[in-house]
Amino acid sequence: MKLMTSATSPFGRKVAACAIAREIDSQIEIVPTNANDSPAVLTVANPLSKIPCLITTDGVALFDSPVICEYLDTIGDAPPLFPRGGSGARWHALKLQALGDGMLDAGVLRRGERSEPQDARRSLLVGRLKAAVDRSLDQLEADLPGHVLDIGTLTIAVALGYLDFRYAEEPWRASHPRLAAWYEPIAALPALARTAPPG
Repeated sequence: MKLMTSATSPFGRKVAACAIAREIDSQIEIVPTNANDSPAVLTVANPLSKIPCLITTDGVALFDSPVICEYLDTIGDAPPLFPRGGSGARWHALKLQALGDGMLDAGVLRRGERSEPQDARRSLLVGRLKAAVDRSLDQLEADLPGHVLDIGTLTIAVALGYLDFRYAEEPWRASHPRLAAWYEPIAALPALARTAPPG
């Protein structure tokens, strides 16, 4: 398998962390890819020109991290990251994945918007994006994710790591001590520690 991604993509990190958790990372070749350049190898596989994009051993192109992670969860013998069936555990994990992905969407978009000339419309958007992340942190502080590594807890950990990476000037731990205590051990797990963003 080949994974088109970049070292700073939080969604690429999520996929790489899933592969490590599933103990199949040795089966995946990382292909460093700058999606902003829209290289042909990426746009042929994913017309949206977005990373991560996984090419399976059968030559099928899969994109968007939830799809890739669910595919990876069908390979290997490690405990599943996606709880099976229609259990409450499955819906809880999927809900947390959606929350973490939403935090990442907001953080990535906000970072791009902050680098542009500011006007009233852009300032309003940046504020709305920050507020979405702040509300998510507050909800997680009140209702901790749980201690089993699944697609939900993994995605939340990646989202918190992205805040540390891109928004270090806005520390979140002091106002969310329970969440900070939850994050410490999960961030040390091989799947998260080995995929930490550079720097």
